[in-house]
Amino acid sequence: MGLIRDVWRSFRAMPLWVQFWVALVLVPVNLAAALFWNQPGGALIAVLAIGGMLPNVAMMLAERGLSKGMALSHVALWTPLGAIVAWRLLAGEGGAPAYTTYLWLLLAVDLVSLAFDFPDAWKWWKGDRAVAGR
Repeated sequence: MGLIRDVWRSFRAMPLWVQFWVALVLVPVNLAAALFWNQPGGALIAVLAIGGMLPNVAMMLAERGLSKGMALSHVALWTPLGAIVAWRLLAGEGGAPAYTTYLWLLLAVDLVSLAFDFPDAWKWWKGDRAVAGR
């Protein structure tokens, strides 16, 4: 139970807007990719969208909290995801209208995330390994 408590405390130590962003926007929008698995390119998009978050579960447990290192999997997987989604949308290959709308939302959300993730990944790479709340 101490591990979960430590992760929760670390999450709660983040600025309130970050907590809302992660819990109500970032995670749900990326998880929603699974709902479109059967759409054109949907399987790859879902793997990249969800795959960009999965390593963070292990990192949170190992570090007993949240750190800038969590940006690494976002950068590695959401950068190509953004390129793939943008290409599909610009090529008019979005698929069903609901899927096309979702792809625009996913692209916007992940681009905002990446705007924070690239600097955080760089800071982590340069040695900033602090865990939030400690």
